Amino acid sequence: MIYLERSSPALLCPHPNPLYGYCYQDSEDIPDTLTTITELGAPVEMIQLLQTSWEDRFRICLSLGRLLHHLAHSPLGSVTLLDFRPRQFVLVDGELKVTDLDDARVEETPCTSSTDCILEFPARNFTLPCSAQGWCEGMNEKRNLYNAYRFFFTYLLPHSAPPSLRPLLDSIVNATGELTWGVDETLAQLEKVLHLYRSGQYLQNATARSRAEYQRLPGSAIPQEDYRCWPSYHHGSCLLSVFNVAEAVDICESHAQCQAFVVTNQTTWTGRQLVFFKMGWSHMVPDPNKTTYVRASG
Repeated sequence: MIYLERSSPALLCPHPNPLYGYCYQDSEDIPDTLTTITELGAPVEMIQLLQTSWEDRFRICLSLGRLLHHLAHSPLGSVTLLDFRPRQFVLVDGELKVTDLDDARVEETPCTSSTDCILEFPARNFTLPCSAQGWCEGMNEKRNLYNAYRFFFTYLLPHSAPPSLRPLLDSIVNATGELTWGVDETLAQLEKVLHLYRSGQYLQNATARSRAEYQRLPGSAIPQEDYRCWPSYHHGSCLLSVFNVAEAVDICESHAQCQAFVVTNQTTWTGRQLVFFKMGWSHMVPDPNKTTYVRASG
């Protein structure tokens, strides 16, 4: 679903990720107007997001990184969002979209020296260089980036992430918190995390552990025998995404109550399979869309 909003002077060209826009000759003969067409999504509730899977939280941060990249390289110049808070965004199919452009600004801050280029936030300030052309270098971009850090990255990126990805995620959080990276490098590192996670390369450096034997039972499922784990895609059971069966075995081995798991034909946005982890297999039923693995006795 979409809704229309009359906004102030044209700031952004149409882009498939952050928003849809359409410029036209206004019949009311009002100059410098833009009608933005933005998707209707769910409000951003940070407490709820903290209870979701890391994979879904990373998707939000990745979509935010792509949005910031678009704002930094818009046809009209670098765009900053002066009112950068979670309530200015919505979630559409798991991705972050901006919905309020009233406080967007294109112009960089003029300066005569770096003392005119102080970027102020509640917790700390940054001093940026003043260019030879008399503009504070990268102030719009850096304002967006630090707001992304303090409202989103610091809460959503590191927690419950795969251990082998934590050093890279921590470097993203630290670099955006210190503004040592720009938007381009931040997005490049987020895309690197996506590649490592989607390809399964993040598992290559995982410590090999002795695995129990599991019997494969295709075309079967375990309707009950659930237990809860966190984070899970289902509040009443332990439903996680895995890259392959070997990762599912490792997860089951790490849960004291796990005795079996059921691989479904459902996948997440990265193509990973969803798996139910079970505390037993006393009652099994036929299901052509699932494969059950049970721990071998002995």
